[in-house]
Amino acid sequence: MLREIVLDTETTGTDAAKGDRIIEIGCVELANHIPTGRSYHVYINPQRPVSEGAFRVHGLSDAFLADKPLFAAIAEEFAAFIAGARLVIHNAAFDVGFLNAEFARLGRPAIDPDLVVDTLIMARRKHPGAPNNLDALCNRYGIDNSRRTKHGALLDAEILAEVYIELLGGRQTDLGLTLASQGASGARAAGGAASSGAPRRREIPAASRLADAEREAHAAFVAKMGEKAVWRDYLGEDAV
Repeated sequence: MLREIVLDTETTGTDAAKGDRIIEIGCVELANHIPTGRSYHVYINPQRPVSEGAFRVHGLSDAFLADKPLFAAIAEEFAAFIAGARLVIHNAAFDVGFLNAEFARLGRPAIDPDLVVDTLIMARRKHPGAPNNLDALCNRYGIDNSRRTKHGALLDAEILAEVYIELLGGRQTDLGLTLASQGASGARAAGGAASSGAPRRREIPAASRLADAEREAHAAFVAKMGEKAVWRDYLGEDAV
């Protein structure tokens, strides 16, 4: 299983080298490019004032952050959440630079750059010369970002997860294509004509092995993903 963490941060300013700190971390877990429903979100007391420019972007004030935990208090659980996963980040150099600065203060190892995927680089390769900030990509791919009146780490991570799937080739990546391919090749092997490419259906549907509790858990999981959940495209509204 490919495990990925889509990650975003908010900070006190733009320069980690000059002492700016992380004030919010948001993460969304993907398994084989599909959201699992697991996430990680925390606000952090940066022990320094938030710059006016940064406040205009995310709206997180010094007063709001004053009673939040220090990075040292959440470092262990955060590191455990991202351990072994590939990190998907938009403009990764910014977020990784801040995270590595926080880890360095605690004597923890830096993030392995080989485990980082930068969606900004992906977008620039796919759409050279076009705007490739998160809002522009949402507009390009028809992703609803109307809730994004201010930057927020968890919301931005959720939106970036949708953008990332589109950058990989869209929501139908490898869903149903294998069945269609096997159906066509099977017809050719039997000497018949290839089908139209639509997956073949069982004449008698197989009996479900799901327990009622499992059905309810899955329905709750899909409901949490919202109206655009990819499962709705393949299971139908009545399945959720």
